[in-house]
Order: sequence, then structure tokens, then C-alpha cells
Amino acid sequence: MHKRGIEKILEGELAAHLDYEKHQKRTDTNAHNGYTSKKLKTTLGKTTIQIPRDRESSFNPMLIKKRQSTAEGLENIIISLYAKGMSTSGIEQQIHEMYDFNISTATISRITDRITDRIAGDIIAWKNRPLEQTYLIVWMDGIVFKVRENSKVINKTIYIAVGLRKDGKKEVLGLWLGKNESSAFWMSVLSDIKARGTQDILITATDNLNGFTDTIKTMFPNSVTQICVVHQIRNTMRYVVWKDKKTFVKDMKQIYTAPTKEAAKAALNDFKNKWNSKYSYAIKSWENNWDELTVFFDFLAEIRKIIYTTNLIENLNGKIRKYTKNKLSFPTDDAVMKSVFLALRESTRKWTMPIRNWGVILNQFLIIFENSIKL
Repeated sequence: MHKRGIEKILEGELAAHLDYEKHQKRTDTNAHNGYTSKKLKTTLGKTTIQIPRDRESSFNPMLIKKRQSTAEGLENIIISLYAKGMSTSGIEQQIHEMYDFNISTATISRITDRITDRIAGDIIAWKNRPLEQTYLIVWMDGIVFKVRENSKVINKTIYIAVGLRKDGKKEVLGLWLGKNESSAFWMSVLSDIKARGTQDILITATDNLNGFTDTIKTMFPNSVTQICVVHQIRNTMRYVVWKDKKTFVKDMKQIYTAPTKEAAKAALNDFKNKWNSKYSYAIKSWENNWDELTVFFDFLAEIRKIIYTTNLIENLNGKIRKYTKNKLSFPTDDAVMKSVFLALRESTRKWTMPIRNWGVILNQFLIIFENSIKL
């Protein structure tokens, strides 16, 4: 069935190349010209396929290129759809709609099982690879998933760390699985990062988990910690009733969009005078975390935009959630790790270029952290 699927796709490619279907009246001198047998190695084993030819030999299929002896095109399509959270039955329908070819859910399951088994080895190698000696910024956050354990479905957290390298490119440092997000578990995460070669992190961007800053200081004492403003806003809004939210958000925005730390402090005082009688606990949260919420004011505008919030990792988490939303729970720890790894691979495909205005930003980092960055 897999062999027939490849052959059907190749026939579709040739029809598109010639701009007419087989047995139709052709519009130019080029035409179908039989088949060539080719031995092919796929993830499902070795097979011999029939590759359609044209008279002018101008056809170069995309799925199986000339002189190519391995085929992962169909598998890559299937695994990409699987990584995006599509069910096997949904993939079956999608393949049929795309290529007018029926491939059973059993075959799709077989392909995904084979590839995810291979991915298990990839995950181990990826999680143990050496890291950069210095990261300019590291964003850290956790995502909660439901996983079956001992006949019960419990919450477990995938911990994610994303680093900004000296070349301006982003890199996911790793994935770690634990039962609950805690500063104690983050200690093991940071220990792993350090054991893999990282000696210095200049700035960390985190949520306001109790004890997190002290944990970071233990492993990387020179690191500056910025609490995520997005997390702070989200936590603050939990205490606000619906009718006040619009005005409350507008007033709160004056704090974190202020041009200087002094102006932000003045905005906080105005905010407190207006809302403290009604939402004192929300105001107190800003005051208690003030020093770590306003670290970004110590930097110039270009760096502020990067560390201002953990939007980068929030966006990454959102994509992972999108790809895994169809899975209400996972049967094992390995299953959730594989699924998140695949979603992560899909989400970071475009992370190939430095962030915008990197030359200007790097120069600012070199001035501020001149003793910590070695080019």
C-alpha cells in the first residue's frame, strides 16, 4: 500500500508536469513514456517502484528525485500532520484529498510508530547535546499536560527553556518532564543546562514562581532575572471583576509602557491610589515583585523589546498547545515527550535567521556586559 501510494503521487507529479492526464489528448510533443523500475529504501523497508517517464526526460519528481535511493516524502507528510495534532483518521482523509489515494489508518499508525520510535533516539541525542558557553537571554516556562500514571490521569509539566545565542539565533535548550512546576525542579533543569556546557546566562526571563529567582542565582549568580510581565498581568487580572477589566487594564498598561523606571513607579502610585481600595491584593503583587518586574528598564529600547516579556516562549507554548489540543491525555511519559518534541520541531522550522536589528542589539550587549561576552 505504501508502494502504491508513492507511485500514485509520482503519476500525479508527471501529470502536472505535462499538464494533461494519462490517456488524455496531449497539447505538445512531450508525453508519457512508460516506466522505470527503481529500488527504494523507506522507513518501512526496501521495495521496487515504477517511476513514470516522459519522452523528453525533463520530468524530475519532487517526491523521489533522480539518483535518490531513499524515500521519506510520504512519511514526512504523515508525520508533519501527526505532529500538528491530526488524528490517524484525519490524516487518512487528508492524504486522500491531497493525492486521491486511499491509505488506511493502520498503515498511517504503522508509519507514525516507526518514525516516533526513531524519534525516541533523536530526543535522547538532542537532550544531551552540548550547549553554548554563554546565552544572552534564556526564557523559561512550563506547560501542563494530562498523563496517565498507575491507572490515573494526573497533571504533569513539560519544562521548556529557550536561549538567545551570540549569533542572534534562538535555540530550544531542552525539554524536561516533571509532576508540578516548582523552583526545586527548575534547579535540576538549570543543573542540566550547566552540565552540558553553559557557564553564563546574562538575563533570564521567567514567571513569578516563588523561589525561582533564588534558584537561578544559585546556578548562575551573575544572571539578571526579569519576571514576565505577561504572567504578572494574567495573575493580576484573576482578582478583577468583569465590569472593571477594561479600565483596569488600561490603567495598568501605563506602568509597563512607561519610558523610565521612575515614570513607571509614578504610574504604579497612581494605579494604587485609584484601585487599592477594591483590589489591594492585585496591587500588592506588583509592589512585591517590583524590582524583578522592572529589570528591563535598565536596558536600551532594542534590548527592552526582547526581554520585556516572555512573549517568545508564550508564542511557542501556544503553537505546541495548538498541535497537541486534540490529545486530551497521553498514555505515558514517553508519549507526551514525543508529541511535544514533534510539535516543537514543527514550530521552530523558521528559526534560521538572527532576530531583527541584531547588529545594533549585540553592540548594546557588548557595552553592558563587556566582561561576560567573548566573541
